[in-house]
Amino acid sequence: MKTKSLAFMLSLAGLVSYMPVAFGAGFSDDAKVVGTPAAGSKFSKIQPGMYSKQVTDLIGPPTDQKAYQTGKAWIPFHFGGDNYRVAYMYKGEGELTFSGGGIGDIGSLKLIKITVNPQESGYVH
Repeated sequence: MKTKSLAFMLSLAGLVSYMPVAFGAGFSDDAKVVGTPAAGSKFSKIQPGMYSKQVTDLIGPPTDQKAYQTGKAWIPFHFGGDNYRVAYMYKGEGELTFSGGGIGDIGSLKLIKITVNPQESGYVH
């Protein structure tokens, strides 16, 4: 009986040492900027990795926005981030894509993509 208990305790110890990685709420490694923001434009003031509140404090609210789930939301026992994304559209500037949705990541959206498009209508289409 003691051997089984010891084996169980060791397996729990392995799980605990793994959990911080599994429950990490980091953002996608493919954070990028598509296009070059014009000097002095709203998008020139921001960079990937910023939180949505920081962005709206710096450049104001978006003209429109949309939210959608990623495929990771449907993976059983997926405890990481990037379960959903929110896109902010800014008229005449482009689109900002934020990632969110991991355990311990409630309400914090991280900027993962800046798409510069001076012809952006600013509205979801």
